[in-house]
Amino acid sequence: MIRFEKVTKIDLPGAESVPFTVQGDAAALLALDRPEYTVFPGFCDVHVHFREPGFSYKETIVSGTAAAARGGYTAVCTMPNLDPVPDSAEHLRIQRELIARDALVNVYPYGAITAGEKGGTLSDMAAMAGDVVGFSDDGRGVQSESVMRAAMEKAAALGKIVAAHCEVDSLLRGGYVHDGAWAAAHGHRGICSESEWREIERDLRLAEETGCALHICHISTKESVALIREAKAAGVDVTCESAPHYLLLDENDMQEDGRFKMNPPLRSAADREALLEGLLDGTVDMIATDHAPHSAEEKARGLEKSAFGIVGLECAFPLLYTGLVRTGVLSLERLLETLVTAPRRRFGIPLGNDFSLWDLEAEDTVDPERFLSKGRATPFAGRQVFGRCLLTVCGGKIVYHS
Repeated sequence: MIRFEKVTKIDLPGAESVPFTVQGDAAALLALDRPEYTVFPGFCDVHVHFREPGFSYKETIVSGTAAAARGGYTAVCTMPNLDPVPDSAEHLRIQRELIARDALVNVYPYGAITAGEKGGTLSDMAAMAGDVVGFSDDGRGVQSESVMRAAMEKAAALGKIVAAHCEVDSLLRGGYVHDGAWAAAHGHRGICSESEWREIERDLRLAEETGCALHICHISTKESVALIREAKAAGVDVTCESAPHYLLLDENDMQEDGRFKMNPPLRSAADREALLEGLLDGTVDMIATDHAPHSAEEKARGLEKSAFGIVGLECAFPLLYTGLVRTGVLSLERLLETLVTAPRRRFGIPLGNDFSLWDLEAEDTVDPERFLSKGRATPFAGRQVFGRCLLTVCGGKIVYHS
């Protein structure tokens, strides 16, 4: 992060080759009309859903990467709940060709852990290893311990990360919001916290026994934080992420609207406080959006019937900066570590000369109608924030400018 006046050369801390010389159209765009702006290294989100191939009515590589660029992200890792599921080199090739053709920012796909993400036989992990950032069955927890053990052993031998969606199906019991006070008061079926932390407990044990590098997706409960903190102290090779909505909202913010439905759900205020404590002490390594677009119709069916998932790439930084940094909860340096350094370090994603330019004093409103993503569902619609991305450069090319 640096502040500057009118410049034609930008030195990016930690960049692989510096300085970055701004030329041509980019230099013209940097004819600043305010005395001070801020440059950030390109953000990295290790958990997004771009829905292509298979579900392009929800999102495409074009729309998803445009949304990422608008949010200051220059690297994203895409989850494998697609059609076809990238569970073999042949199926993965379809997605890779779309990325090569259409991506505006760097896109790193995950391969599936199991064939078809069905939790049974393992995918062809060896054939995909050179072209994926890791392996995940995100959207579904791997229910069989023996299958997950075999997957971790294989991933460890291949030198790849397993990114686990931790959820015990037998404990879901038809729930769709947090099993807490709000659900009870409003007559909704809840998802218990144990459905998350119980599988995290199992996967931490398997990671210790197999030596696999484990990354735990979208943690949301205080028990999850405590288990991961303990495992790290014991030397287990584990990292984890949480998302802006779990850090800034809890069940008390719920409304009877599909844009408040995601998996895992918004938990209790105590869970949110534990996540913030974990963010401060390093237990929670990084923040990922779990950007999960759906069609307007799929999100307009109320809490019970709407699809799980919200979008987040375009508003994540302003929300976090406003809600955590400007309020004194988190330093800007720590926030940048969770958005830039930690995800790139864990997943081996280079920074290069990617950066974004921000006006941190600009006041704005989260307005889904201005999103470049096809998805519009966010619980933060209408929220007032500080911070506007003016320009994003990836690989020396302007990929977004306001």
